[in-house]
Order: sequence, then structure tokens, then C-alpha cells
Amino acid sequence: MKIATFNANSIRARMEPILAWLAQHRPDALCIQETKVQDAEFPRAPLEAAGWHVAFCGEKSYNGVALITKQPATDVRFGFDDGAQADPTRLVCAQVGGVTIINTYVPQGRELTHPMFAYKLEWFRRLRRYFDRHFKPTGKVLWCGDLNVAATPQDVHSPELYEDHVCFHPDVRRGFAATCEWGLTDVFRKFHPEPGRYSFFDYRTINAVKRNIGWRLDYLLASPALAARATAADIDLGPRQQPKASDHTPVWAEFDL
Repeated sequence: MKIATFNANSIRARMEPILAWLAQHRPDALCIQETKVQDAEFPRAPLEAAGWHVAFCGEKSYNGVALITKQPATDVRFGFDDGAQADPTRLVCAQVGGVTIINTYVPQGRELTHPMFAYKLEWFRRLRRYFDRHFKPTGKVLWCGDLNVAATPQDVHSPELYEDHVCFHPDVRRGFAATCEWGLTDVFRKFHPEPGRYSFFDYRTINAVKRNIGWRLDYLLASPALAARATAADIDLGPRQQPKASDHTPVWAEFDL
């Protein structure tokens, strides 16, 4: 079973590379973040014409999550269920091929003094409680998406420059780690312990991919039962090197299920 994650940074702007990637790799599930389109305008027709199934929840010009699957996803739910702001355009949970997939677009945080930074930290705490309420580490559970955190110094170029960045601040890394303590394994790191592998390259940095000036912000995190069945994982830099690319690139993992 192959599952991938990709922050499209506007799905309508990336339909051609997404369709090409799907045709080449044939994943069982592609988890998309930052679709940036309200549901009535989501480009489902070309995906369905190519034989894919899709579930989505978005809003105009901002946020948005989607699941593109070979077979229809079941038990599809959007957002939190804890009585606070549900954030349905940042979280989708569904069953795909016997795996529970939680696809998230974690808030970026903006600035350390901005209310969205505190919201980001609380978002990690809410997600940990969501895991505690709904799942068990003995199940096949996968948390994936653009998590807007570089988990360790080797997940960002020049980490000494970014201690006060909202995606590398110690409080963010602690919040992410506390969520992962539910029992989640970083599948990419299981196969690639080496530094210098990134999934996000800022548009504002000239030749960022060629110079390997990036961040690893996109993850596939598996429960023990699922991580034990992982057979491969990688970051595909090809889409990031194409014209009019997203600033992120796909990350994928395979499981023997």
C-alpha cells in the first residue's frame, strides 16, 4: 500500500502535475493540504475522469484538505469534535484500505507574538487528545500532512538561524513531540536517518532546490502496528523542480499490508 502527502498550495494551480504524479505512482491515497478552494469550485471532474475518488473540505484562497484515493474512502470526517473551533478545512480523517488516515494542515503560526502561534501550540494539544479519544496504537493509524514543524535540527538548513521561527521554535518542537508520544513513528526517518533531506523550499530563495536550502515540514507518522509494516519511504523532488511548482513536494511511504 502506498500513501503520499503533498501541500499543493492551490490544487487548481497544480492539477496537471498532480494528475501526472498520480498516473506515474498510482498511490492508494494522496493526502493534499492547502487546496485553497471552496467546495463548489473544487476540481473533482478531472480527478474522477482519471478514475480517482476524492473527498475534500476547503475555503476560498485559504487552507483546505483533500483525500485522493484509488478506492472510495469510508467513514470520512472533517475537523475536530471537541466542542471548540472544528477547523474542518485543516483536518480530514478516513478509512482507506484498512488504514486510518488523519490528514492535517497544521497552522503555520505567523509570528511568535501573534495569536495564531498560541493557536498552533493548542492545535497540537487538541490533536493529541483527538488521538487519545479515537484510536489505539495497536491499530493501523497514519498521521500525515504539512505539519509546519521541523522536528529536529537536521530537518532544516542552517538550524542556528531559526530558533525563533514559528516552525522551529522549541515550544513548537515540544508540542509536536508530545503529540507523537501517543505512539507515532516518523516513517521517512526509519529509512533515511541522514540530514539534508527537505520537502519545502521557499519561493523567495533563489535556486533553493539546487542549493538544498529547505525544510522538512511534511510527514507520514505511523502507529507501531503500521510502522512495523513500512517497507520504503522517500521525498520526491521532481514536482518541486517543475515550472509553476508548489513550494512543497510529495513525500510517500509504502506498507506491506
